[in-house]
Amino acid sequence: MKNAVADVEPIPFIAVRFLIGALALAPLALRAGRPRGMVRSGVACGAALLVGYVFQTVGLQYTTSSVSAFVTYLLVVLVPVIAAVTVRRVPTRPTLAGVALATAGLFLLTGRGAGIGKGEVLTLGCAVAFAVHIVLLSELSGRFPTVAFTAVQLSFVGGIALVVGTFTGGYRFPASAWVAALYTGVVVSAVAFSLQVWGQRVIGPTRTSLLLMVEPVAAAFFGYAAGDRLGPLGVIGAAVILAGIAVAEIPALKIDRSAPAPPPASL
Repeated sequence: MKNAVADVEPIPFIAVRFLIGALALAPLALRAGRPRGMVRSGVACGAALLVGYVFQTVGLQYTTSSVSAFVTYLLVVLVPVIAAVTVRRVPTRPTLAGVALATAGLFLLTGRGAGIGKGEVLTLGCAVAFAVHIVLLSELSGRFPTVAFTAVQLSFVGGIALVVGTFTGGYRFPASAWVAALYTGVVVSAVAFSLQVWGQRVIGPTRTSLLLMVEPVAAAFFGYAAGDRLGPLGVIGAAVILAGIAVAEIPALKIDRSAPAPPPASL
């Protein structure tokens, strides 16, 4: 994505990427039918997903892929805060401590002291939108077949972005951008996102969040290989963010483990 948005505008890239993902899922999604309420619920989740990816993709024009991944992953500490607001429940002390650690880590990561740049601000918006998306998924996705529900979300994101993208750069992509769109559309959007939604239904959102801590670490590794450098202070900041995520989530993980395992969910 970082390389692609250097050559094309973000909104057209999002449109192509998500429509490719929707097409990849279409054969299985059509076989699953259209349960009542699935389109409405998929659109609600897709709206949060669209906002998140717009913020993230535009933000990638102003920050590195490594920083983007770690800032995006602040969503893990935002999820319990947003859920607490919606159910009128005060966050636990570990959650508040995790938020404080993650915020401190963000300032270290960006290397700008008391200020953060445009790319980080946009990516923070992405983290909020993705956190809302996870909360919505926890409430809605279990009612519908995973692949069909995911296809509705991807179709909504791609369809809205397709219209907007016509006026924000168009679709004259170089070959490298098409390769990026195919990879992120099929592997990341269609396959990996479907597996994440399915996995969250099987093992619960808390364990899923902890397992996904691998994502920003992997992004830092591949970003380093591609030339991104966090620097010593950035590495410390990334570690502090991961510590904040763990502090916020481990108490809830203990609760998850005490609950009976749910039956396997259908794709």
